[in-house]
Amino acid sequence: MPAATAEVALRGTLFLEDGTRFDGVGFGARGRKVGEVVFTTGMAGYPESLTDPSFRGQLLTFTYPLLGNYGVPAAGTRDAYGLPALESEEIQVRGVIVRGTTVPHHWSSRRSLEDWLETEGVPGIRGIDTRRLTEHLRSRGVLRGVLDVAPLGDPPEDSELARTIARAPAYGDERFMDQVAPTAPTLLLRDGGPLVAVLDCGIKVSILRALLSRGVSVLRLPYDHEVPAKWEGRKISGLLIGNGPGDPEQLRDTVDELRRPALRALPTLGICLGHQLLALTHGGSTFKLKYGHRGQNKTVSFVDGRSLIVSENHGYAVRPESLHGSRLVPWATNPDDGTLEGLRDRSGRILALQGHPEGHPGPQEAGFVFDRFVAKVKRGS
Repeated sequence: MPAATAEVALRGTLFLEDGTRFDGVGFGARGRKVGEVVFTTGMAGYPESLTDPSFRGQLLTFTYPLLGNYGVPAAGTRDAYGLPALESEEIQVRGVIVRGTTVPHHWSSRRSLEDWLETEGVPGIRGIDTRRLTEHLRSRGVLRGVLDVAPLGDPPEDSELARTIARAPAYGDERFMDQVAPTAPTLLLRDGGPLVAVLDCGIKVSILRALLSRGVSVLRLPYDHEVPAKWEGRKISGLLIGNGPGDPEQLRDTVDELRRPALRALPTLGICLGHQLLALTHGGSTFKLKYGHRGQNKTVSFVDGRSLIVSENHGYAVRPESLHGSRLVPWATNPDDGTLEGLRDRSGRILALQGHPEGHPGPQEAGFVFDRFVAKVKRGS
């Protein structure tokens, strides 16, 4: 049996643009990454969160204090539909911030969190007070920061790290969807079921899986692709606009596409970023939240009196007053801060939810949203 190799000791530093500094232990890959520092309140699901394209460009803080206990699946693992077992082909976050990590103990684990991050070139920091960091972000709002991981030695000066942040582009100026969206259409067939076009701005594969498991086929299109009436002789029977990273105002070409008269008859579902894009399509506007909604324990209250726990990951929201007089009406709200969580039109053709009805990670209480959408697609209305 080969001798075990000693782990190289690393130091880690997280420096925020307002001058706040955290020093801890580095893990994963060595390197220096700049990103928007955000936090997620989920207690599980770190492999899915790290591979969610909506986290592109961000340094992700986990409020749950211990990560890594069930490891990570083998690289290249696929499901029955040929899709990645996680939410995309790679880790999407620029850096990981956690109170502590542990050795994995799980039947499906093939590698540790530390090994996974190192393989994919993503730095991490542990051993810092993530409670203090989260409270700081809740008070100040999300901030840009730099995560620096290197072998033990003299840590970098604050002035050097501040210059690194200053040289980097602002989060709202980067076009992350170009980094995560497909470059060409892909057809996913499911037992000859009706065909749904999906405008992919950086979609979680669990959303595709939710459609396929309900007996529909999927035409996965780049976010800037025209939605055809037919594909390879098959009629398009529905339209889904999924989640993705960045500012929805950058996707004006997608908004223009959604306004085409040819799409008005299609049953349409918007999820997360898709919810925001449908609002923009109908004359609405969006704004950046102070620190966003990220986690698997967010409450949504529907107009029929039901309240559900859903998974969420978004930093922008729709201004409800901007839709007055439009065809869209409120369907759900967040009882914690009153933000708009769902929209629908009076005919029932359009449904939109800010949260993630597919869960993964998180509860699937809102899975009925897919059921309603697919039922409309199969009825042809």
